[in-house]
Amino acid sequence: MNLSDHLHHKVFQIIASVASEEKTPSYVIGGFVRDLLISGSSSAPKDIDIVVIGSGIEMAEKVRDAIGEEIPLSVFKNFGTAMLKWGDTEIEFVGARKESYRLDSRKPLVENGTLEDDQNRRDFTINALAISLNPGDYGELLDPFGGVKHLEEKLITTPLEPGSTFSDDPLRMLRGIRFATTLGFSIEAETLNAIH
Repeated sequence: MNLSDHLHHKVFQIIASVASEEKTPSYVIGGFVRDLLISGSSSAPKDIDIVVIGSGIEMAEKVRDAIGEEIPLSVFKNFGTAMLKWGDTEIEFVGARKESYRLDSRKPLVENGTLEDDQNRRDFTINALAISLNPGDYGELLDPFGGVKHLEEKLITTPLEPGSTFSDDPLRMLRGIRFATTLGFSIEAETLNAIH
């Protein structure tokens, strides 16, 4: 499925251009993609998450330079993320990463990863959806866990085994309940059992 017709915000073209020049694959991921597929509209997004195969901070700096305006850039070195505030839109950049958690800590052990690694660590399949911003497949939807089907079924489920997903970050259980409530979705049985 190609969604390039829905990538109206000017920043997507700028990111695509920078990604091509820098040979740094980049994708829009998460809530923007989910909400686009639910509503069919991408007008005036407040929040855009970009995952890059490389440094999210460096990509944010290069995108800011390419925009050519003085716009605020916040860098969070401890998390390897950066955020641009362009008008009413916050654009967060993060390098693709793989996370693992120790049983006695909510602080993840983080290492560089692939897009697939990054999608694996997402809380729910509907938030693991990504759209390519790269020259060869610009606008292509990447849906490794059936997130589109789950949106159609109005179903909240995790990309990996729910117990593992929730033990990594127990707050995800509350997010699942919130998504189910606000979107009018059901929680898949195994996922619901893990919440209990």
